[in-house]
Amino acid sequence: MAIQLFVPNFRVEECLDEIRECLEKGWTGLGFKTNQFEDAWKAYTGLPHAHFLSSNTVGLHLAIELLKTRRGWQDGDEVITTPLTFVSSNHAILYSKLTPVFADVDDSLCLDPESIESRITDRTRAVIFVGLGGNVGQYARVLTLCRERGIALILDAAHMAGTRYHGKHVGHDADVAVFSFQAVKNLPTADSGMICFADAEDDARARKLSWLGINKDTYARTASQGAYKWMYDVEEVGYKYHGNSIMAAMGLVSLKYLDNDNAYRRQLAAWYEELLSGQPNVKLVSVTEGCESSRHLFQIRVKNRDELMLALNEHEVYPGVHYRDNTEYRMYASGRGTCPNSYTASGEILSLPMHMGVKRKDVELIADLVKRYAAA
Repeated sequence: MAIQLFVPNFRVEECLDEIRECLEKGWTGLGFKTNQFEDAWKAYTGLPHAHFLSSNTVGLHLAIELLKTRRGWQDGDEVITTPLTFVSSNHAILYSKLTPVFADVDDSLCLDPESIESRITDRTRAVIFVGLGGNVGQYARVLTLCRERGIALILDAAHMAGTRYHGKHVGHDADVAVFSFQAVKNLPTADSGMICFADAEDDARARKLSWLGINKDTYARTASQGAYKWMYDVEEVGYKYHGNSIMAAMGLVSLKYLDNDNAYRRQLAAWYEELLSGQPNVKLVSVTEGCESSRHLFQIRVKNRDELMLALNEHEVYPGVHYRDNTEYRMYASGRGTCPNSYTASGEILSLPMHMGVKRKDVELIADLVKRYAAA
């Protein structure tokens, strides 16, 4: 049987029960179930604010746009970011007419604080830190750097649902953290996300911006008493970015199992490490000390990545690559050659299968194949 990179594990009957409640109440959009999921996420993470959205990508755009207008950033101002990420991290900068400036990565494949510091100019307004695979890398040093320089810190936590650092869930010390609950993430729905601002005013404005700038959402107006449910104001141009109750219903179920699922992912990672550590042709991407990672990814580095991938495919094992260096895309070619570590890593990294259906025997098979085909 083929071993896929990602296979989401939905508790189907529980999801259907939650969704059925939405259908029976006739409320499938923004409403009671999205409110429940926001409250559950805040209770789980300890974060003070959480707003449910249709995706992580819209959350990143919303985060940048809100910070830009509130802090008076100008078109063309700079946001330091990583080239080793999914393109949505960097597209969000362009959506707001800002300039992405690429800093290099370290061995964790997360941003290197020394590279960030070398890129700071008088037009630097924010840093987007991507917790690749659920790892925190040198996030603590990046946070200190941003605070010392008065630079906003946006945590792209798409891979970090359930990641804790020194016992606290990630996101509590960023200006804003954005999570993903896309179909193959650790907390899967079909597609959705959560934006978590540190500041209450930012959270309140994000709710208006995600609903076209309207100051009262449909559910709040319907739940209110009186004859003026239609009476609301439109305070600014916003977007239709909010989440819906069907996705929230699935998220509520997935959240119940997140810690157990992540614990199993860490077990899979431990098995991979046991079997691949010390192999001369295989380099493991390690997790930062003190980080209880969600382990969305388990990544290795090999010199013959593409050949190894083909060999694994021939044995019906289907790994992935996270990610191609963004400066290799036409859109971001202006950054080409500025981040040598990212460029080298992009040609070597391979993500091995990580999901609830992978068993010890599967890890042993995959590890044996990697050892057999990884070139010196």
